[in-house]
Amino acid sequence: MVRAADLDADGRGWLRRNAKADLAVLRRLLGRAGDEDRVTDAFRTWLLAEGWTPVEPTDRWTDLEAVRGEGRLICEAKGRTRDKGIDADIAYGQLLRRMTSQDARTRYALVVPSSSVKAVERVPGHVRDLLRIEVYEVTDDHEVRRLPA
Repeated sequence: MVRAADLDADGRGWLRRNAKADLAVLRRLLGRAGDEDRVTDAFRTWLLAEGWTPVEPTDRWTDLEAVRGEGRLICEAKGRTRDKGIDADIAYGQLLRRMTSQDARTRYALVVPSSSVKAVERVPGHVRDLLRIEVYEVTDDHEVRRLPA
């Protein structure tokens, strides 16, 4: 339900007809309008093209999980944010909490927009390799690139 108070309204509840602000609210209330959703959707499409099969995550907080052959990929996605560094640190922490399997065929992915690449690369490649974490960039054009370790 959309209330007048959700939209750009004055104190009496009269709408001001601010199309830009009202559309942003409606997108948020009605569906997948956030950048994290854009990143997740683009990465899911890429996984399918690469032969992965998205599956129901084993952890309810996991953004995306996929299997291919004997391999499993557990993904944490982030969208555009104001504080890229803190969000990157949080994302790494979220992946660490999901590392419950010692199976070497299970890998972990941090999936971020182009604007966050520098922040996630602050963790050195050799450390990411030891933790079996891969980093993927989703561009504004929805292209997916795996970053080198």
